[in-house]
Amino acid sequence: MPMISITGGCQCGAVRYHAADALTDAHICHCRMCQKAVGNAFAALVAVPRDAMTWTRGVPAVFKSSGQVARGYCKDCGTPLFYDYLDGRRVNLTIGSLDNPGQFPPQIQFGVEARLDWFDGLPALPEAGTTEQTMPGPAPQIKASNRQHPDHDTDDWPS
Repeated sequence: MPMISITGGCQCGAVRYHAADALTDAHICHCRMCQKAVGNAFAALVAVPRDAMTWTRGVPAVFKSSGQVARGYCKDCGTPLFYDYLDGRRVNLTIGSLDNPGQFPPQIQFGVEARLDWFDGLPALPEAGTTEQTMPGPAPQIKASNRQHPDHDTDDWPS
C-alpha cells in the first residue's frame, strides 16, 4: 500500500499533527457511535501507523467511547481528530482535519447497517457554493472575522 506524509489539525489551530506515513485505505464509517462522535451522518477516516504519528502543536483531549476505543478532539474548538482502536497498530485520523483531505477518497464503507436512508440521494440534491451571492448576509461578516487556522503549519497561531 502506498504511503504519504501528511499534516493536519483542528479548526482553531490549537492542535496540529504530522504523520510520516499515511495509508491509502481511507474509509467511511456509518455506525451510530461514529455518527455521534463526529456529529454528522458518517465519519471519514484514514489510518496512519501509530509510531509515525507526532503531535506538533498542543495535544488532543480524549474521550473513551468504549473500553477498546479512544476518540480525540480539540478541547478548544471541538474538532474531531481521530478514532483510536487502543489495541491496534494504527490511529485513524478524520479526513476533514487533514490539510489536504482530497488526497484520501474513501475506498470502503463500514457500519452500513446504520447508514442514513437519505445518504444515497445526496448527489441528486441541488448544489450551491458558499459565496457572497449564495449567502449575501453572513458571508462577508464570516470572511472578515474568520479565525479558522489555514491548511498548513504555521510558526505561531493566531498569526
